[in-house]
Amino acid sequence: MLPILVENVVYHHINNSLLEKKKKFIEHLNQEEINDFIENQDDSTQTFSEFSTLHSEFLVLSKMPIKPHQKKTTFTNEYRKIENEESEYRILQHHFTYEGQDYQLEIGSSLSEVNDLTFVIKLFIIIVFVVILFITFLADTFYIEYLLKPFYKIIDTKIRRVNEPEMFDHTPIKAASRDFRELDFVLNQMMDRIAEVFKKEKQFISNVSHELLTPIALLKNKLENLLQNESLDDNAVDKIAGSLKTLDMLKKIINNLLLISRIDNNQYELNEEINLREIVSDLQEDLQDRIDDKEIQFQNRMQNTFVFTGNKTLIHILIYNLVTNAIKYNKPQGKIIVEDGYDDNHYFILVKDSGIGMDESQLEKIFSRFTRISYDQEGQGLGLAIAKSIASFHHIEITVESELGEGTSFKLRFQNHN
Repeated sequence: MLPILVENVVYHHINNSLLEKKKKFIEHLNQEEINDFIENQDDSTQTFSEFSTLHSEFLVLSKMPIKPHQKKTTFTNEYRKIENEESEYRILQHHFTYEGQDYQLEIGSSLSEVNDLTFVIKLFIIIVFVVILFITFLADTFYIEYLLKPFYKIIDTKIRRVNEPEMFDHTPIKAASRDFRELDFVLNQMMDRIAEVFKKEKQFISNVSHELLTPIALLKNKLENLLQNESLDDNAVDKIAGSLKTLDMLKKIINNLLLISRIDNNQYELNEEINLREIVSDLQEDLQDRIDDKEIQFQNRMQNTFVFTGNKTLIHILIYNLVTNAIKYNKPQGKIIVEDGYDDNHYFILVKDSGIGMDESQLEKIFSRFTRISYDQEGQGLGLAIAKSIASFHHIEITVESELGEGTSFKLRFQNHN
């Protein structure tokens, strides 16, 4: 709008100047001057030179009847030719009557210099505007980035990196803005409430699981005593044996839930040196009978001696669950490959099998509790949930890749190495 405003100001100034000249001309007007002025217009050398010999201004007075509803004074921009030189003028046209005769007075002011000056002013304004806009953009960008720095820090440290309430960082964020300090305070309060709910839930599961073991043990003891009764027929013995099998399965489920609960409640110590190569070798010996039953080829390709601090029992359970899972869902005469290496300076173990594999829908819930890949196999669907809890407890990243009918591979990626 500034260039338009400049143009309007310039035209307003010229209009006032023309009105002032018109006023002076009309005030000193008499019939003798009018006749003399009109006669002089017949002389080509005097036609447009009444005000300036540099053609910057002109004055023309002519007899012209006034039309009905015609404006008395108007302003226009027109091109006029003065002594074979054409220029654009700002022209005031004024109609008046003097002693019964209608006249038209035209006073023109050249726009050539004004247009040049206006163009320079417009160009200057545009350049200044672009420079100010650019500087403002840069200033706002850096200022907004500085202003929102506490916000991004809150997002990064207190939301994005937090997977569990226990890992939440309650350290107050330093911020000049009261709004960000209030946001940080509210987040801390919210996570405290969530952590308390999680703690109560874990404690409830632990208590319930522990309390269920006692009645199960009593029932199992009574059923085992019943089996000693020689008066029972074969049908009753089969029913009691089935009930004992169900109680054993229920006990196993409860023990697994207790294990998960204890892991989640950090009830295990991480103070043992663990050699993963030794654990895999021991597992191969322990599971050799099951491997031979399915005629599976087990290949231990571990080449690195990786030792870290953790809980040896839990790590043994973690690797055991992955290997038994590979045995359970493998094909007859299939393969299981355990290998290790380093990925971006992080040690990893890979457990691969040539089993039935999984589709995308199964992969999404593979680590959920009571999820089973195939209902044709025995199990409660807690093995991989336990593996996930143990991995999280040791800050181990566990990932899975699988292709239906081709096999599955589990990767354990450790955060540090010795």
